[in-house]
Amino acid sequence: MEEKDKKENGEYTGEIKGGLRPSMKLVVIGIINKEPKNIEVILSSEPEEEDTDADVGFQLKVSFMDKAVQRNARLAGEWGRPETTLSYFPFAPGESFKIEIVCEHQQFRVLVDGQPLCGFTHRLSQLASLTALRVFGDLQLTKVA
Repeated sequence: MEEKDKKENGEYTGEIKGGLRPSMKLVVIGIINKEPKNIEVILSSEPEEEDTDADVGFQLKVSFMDKAVQRNARLAGEWGRPETTLSYFPFAPGESFKIEIVCEHQQFRVLVDGQPLCGFTHRLSQLASLTALRVFGDLQLTKVA
């Protein structure tokens, strides 16, 4: 992945060269704003903004209001059923964080600060079509790799 494809304050769009494959790991490191509403990490087939119908293989949506981390995917323009079950909420306003998304054969595994948070079974079979990583929301990004 190219370091600093396009990184603005709290928003990043980068290309995943050759698409995702099992055993790849994406890392997002940053600091959460003092009064955050949400953070989103999206793995998609196109780096475009929200309004496209690009496939989204994995969406991680952190809501500070609900203390929830929602996972979902969009195939052929349709969002699936969100998954929200979590054993704990690892994010705190004003704190730094490190999200690791590990692509495995059956699922994405998500770790936050080295602790397993959740898994998300692949809904999109063509992992290699996932060539874009977007990160945005109420945060300051320090590193995306």
